[in-house]
Order: sequence, then C-alpha cells, then structure tokens
Amino acid sequence: MTLLKSHLAEDQERFLSTAMQLAAHEARQGHGKLAQEIRDLVDAAKGHGPASPRRSAAIPLAQPKGDLAGLLSARYPDVRLGDMVLPASLAEPLSRVLLEQRQQQRLREHGLRPRRKLLLVGPPGAGKTMTAAALAGELHQPLFTVVLDGLITKFMGETASKLRLVFDAMNTSRGVYFFDEFDAIGAKRNARQDVGEIRRVLNSFLQFLEQDDSQGLIVAATNHPELLDKALFRRFDDVITYALPDAALIAQILKRRLSTFDTKGLAWTKVGAAAAGLSQAEVVRAAESAAKTTILTSAPQVTTAALLDAVAERRRAMTID
Repeated sequence: MTLLKSHLAEDQERFLSTAMQLAAHEARQGHGKLAQEIRDLVDAAKGHGPASPRRSAAIPLAQPKGDLAGLLSARYPDVRLGDMVLPASLAEPLSRVLLEQRQQQRLREHGLRPRRKLLLVGPPGAGKTMTAAALAGELHQPLFTVVLDGLITKFMGETASKLRLVFDAMNTSRGVYFFDEFDAIGAKRNARQDVGEIRRVLNSFLQFLEQDDSQGLIVAATNHPELLDKALFRRFDDVITYALPDAALIAQILKRRLSTFDTKGLAWTKVGAAAAGLSQAEVVRAAESAAKTTILTSAPQVTTAALLDAVAERRRAMTID
C-alpha cells in the first residue's frame, strides 16, 4: 500500500525507500534473486533520476591514488546481510554494528562511540570476507581492501610507514577498511619465527588502531586466531567468531541458493548430513554444481542424487587442496 501511495503522490524518495524495504523482506524469505532484481531496479532509478539528498546514498568513490594505489583496492559491493544465511550468533552482533553505525550521531552526542573495529575469526569459507562486503553494502559505503602484498615489504620501517598511510586515509575517505589474512600483521610478538620488522609493524598497528577515531569501519579477518598477539583482541570493539555450518544451516544455504529451481521431494536432511564439515562457501559451490547439472541434463528438478554427487565432488576437491 505504501508503495502505491508514494507512486501516486510522485514521492520518488519514499517510493525507492519502500522498494528497498521490499527487497530486504524478499531476501529474508529466501528469494535472493528477486531481492537482487529489485535492488538493481532501484539502483538504476537512482542513477537516472534526480539527485537525492538521502544520507544513505552512496558517496562518490574515489579510487586510491599515489602511494595508496598499491595499498588499497576499492569497490562498492552489491551484497547485503540479507543475502547471507547467518546463525543468530552472527546475525545479532552484525545487526548491532549496523544499528550503532546508522545511529552513531546520537551515540556521540551522549559521549559514546559506536562499534566500528571488528575482528572476524573462523575457518576459510565461513563468510568473513562476504561479511565485510555486506557491511559496506548495507551502509552504502565503499569497501577498501588492504593489499598485503603492497603493504608488507622486506625493508625496515617501510611497512609501518605504509600502514600509517592506510590509517590516514580512513580520516579522509569514509568506508569499510578490510584487513584480510590479518595474522600476517598481527602475529604474536614472541613467535619463534618472528623478525624485528614484523614486531615493529604489529606495534605500529596497535598504536594506530588505538588512536583511530575516524567515522568508518575497520574489519580484520583471520583463519588463525591462535597466531594473533593477545594485545590485539582488546583493541577491537567486537571479536566475532565464525564456524562451519551445522546440518540445519547447510539446508538453509542450499534452499536459498536453489530457490529458483524445483526442489520438491529433495531429502534436505540427508544432504545436510552428507555435507557436514563443509564450509559455507563449499556448500554454495555444491548447490551451484547441482544446479548446472540440472540445467545441462534438462532435468525437471534438482534431485537428491545430484546434490549428493556435488557434495562428494567438493569433498574430493578439498582433499586435493
């Protein structure tokens, strides 16, 4: 009803806002493709319509230049949290981060700071990288991914200087700054294989992180939290732990990815049990493989056998890796 009223009143801002709410609702219902189509139409309307003063509009993306060009890669992600299948243990803290970010002015007026320094820990393929992109997408901010190959060098003092450039950029370009494979920077200072340069980099990072009071998000992710220096954990506002999906979550992921196919009669419990131990990313790949088989064989629906074969294929690939 709101959508129709705003259209008849020629209130484009309200119309597009309601459409985005509809997209979020469809995503929560598991209709990922429909949700994305609605978002694409809204984005196209924003791009060709009159300029809107809405705060949620994406800020212009300036690609990093000069010394920063080799340290940061920038993009606007189109993924949202609603596109992910998340257990409550992840959905709740991430939703809280978004709420505090969207209401940060109110918090700061009372002398409070919003959560904005996050450490994501968990196995590969659990959704840490996708989470960073989804946070940027939800906030309509660019995602700046720190390029470790450009950051870490063999020359004494150079890495810390480059790290300072990244933190300086946070004060001039608001966004989500993503440090992937964070253990390359945050390894324990007393590690046996540690070298002086890495200790200096870690000390510099701790100092920069402590002093930073910019407006965007800092997100670090690691597959190996046991390698991180203990001093790092208390510098982050939240440490969010990811895990491999259980059978119920596996079934949800498969249903979401195969929502546009006929899956009636599919033995979800059996497939979920067979896929136990696979990461979220591997489960998605298995679903996509089964979908391709269904299309290429002109099968009327996705079968349990096709999904089980796809799961077995992913297990073999993991063994080879």
